[in-house]
Amino acid sequence: MATQKTHEQGVYVVPDVTIKQLLNAIPAHCFKRSALRSSVYMFWNMFVVLACYQAAKLADAFVNPQTLSLPHPALYPFARFSIWALYGFWAGLFATGLWVVAHEAGHQAFSESKTINNTVGWILHSALGVPYHSWRITHAKHHASTGHMTQDQVFVPRTRSQMGLPPLDPKRDDLLGANVSEEVKKEMWEALGDSPLGATFGFMSYLVIGWPLYLIINASGQARYPKGTNHFNPNAAMFSPHHYRQIIMSDVGIFLWFAGIAAAINTWGWATFMVVYGVPYLWVNHWLILITFLQHTDPLLPHYRASEFTFPRGALSTLDRSLMGDLGSVMGWIGAHATLGISETHLLHHVCSKIPHYNAWEASAALRKVLEPTGIRLDGAPGGWSEMYRVYKECKFVEDEGDVIFYKNAHGVAQMRPMFNDLTASDSGIEVDRY
Repeated sequence: MATQKTHEQGVYVVPDVTIKQLLNAIPAHCFKRSALRSSVYMFWNMFVVLACYQAAKLADAFVNPQTLSLPHPALYPFARFSIWALYGFWAGLFATGLWVVAHEAGHQAFSESKTINNTVGWILHSALGVPYHSWRITHAKHHASTGHMTQDQVFVPRTRSQMGLPPLDPKRDDLLGANVSEEVKKEMWEALGDSPLGATFGFMSYLVIGWPLYLIINASGQARYPKGTNHFNPNAAMFSPHHYRQIIMSDVGIFLWFAGIAAAINTWGWATFMVVYGVPYLWVNHWLILITFLQHTDPLLPHYRASEFTFPRGALSTLDRSLMGDLGSVMGWIGAHATLGISETHLLHHVCSKIPHYNAWEASAALRKVLEPTGIRLDGAPGGWSEMYRVYKECKFVEDEGDVIFYKNAHGVAQMRPMFNDLTASDSGIEVDRY
């Protein structure tokens, strides 16, 4: 028998809390929605984006030999490039906040009016290249089945068989990923391992094109959907017949978006379009994937098959992270401010998606008072490129067997194992490992 090494694992106690208990922990006023208050945040982010553009224009005009003396002529175009690169970053960050506003509108959290919500959401999401109703529908399914292996819509782990790996061999391998032989670890690494450069290229390309690929070809989406599934076909498997007109309306928004892009390029030229809109747009896609990927992907988080899935378990299988907090507290504050706390209060958002972001902080704090004594992991490491790199390398596949499963890395090792509370025991603190 091959030599096997036992790896120390953390224990995830599968929660048995009810949605009623979770909602009762949240103060009643946190559920109130205000179109006026939501609009203030929307217009503030618009103002910051416009202010970034005006500041970049003024700075660009200042960078010339008549007004600024630089030691070498090549420094002038470099300075202009730097100015507009900074504009692209900051405009993209605050435009991501506008994306969050549209996302809240899709959850009916922008206001009490469904008409206002859908109007604001359609306009903002269309302006950012998002098919509003199409994504709203699949996103609602994601919320209903977060972490469900066959019902969740995005960031669904690929299984051993889907990755083309050899079947689990109990003599050399371990279902839970704690006892893995050196032989299997080597085989796994040869199939899944990547160099630091390869992993960096992998997650960076994911950040750049992951979002459009999800919309267009269902990349990282539900594997049971047929090939060719996308968010623009009203007859796609993820939609019902009564969604038809909403999908068409979403497609109209995307058509108008493309028409606006074509008109802008025709009027101002490709280069100006890319600098003013294209680069910030790419940053929005980057932040969207980074935020959502890290909310739902981590070796610490469980995924469920049908027999063990409940809505509360799915809602709690996510993490709050300080966006850009790895760059310090100031950048962490800016990240949360610009993106309306979508990364920092995400667990609360899954418990109740109709709570607007300006109430999410208080609601999240109240919810944490109930959850912290249970030992459920609430916080992940700050969200940034270094964390994206770590998670990308550690989360390779899950097993085809098991009802509560965790990601395994390129050696076939899992960081966590599930444990259930024994509800029949006289001492409710007793934990019984079903596996």
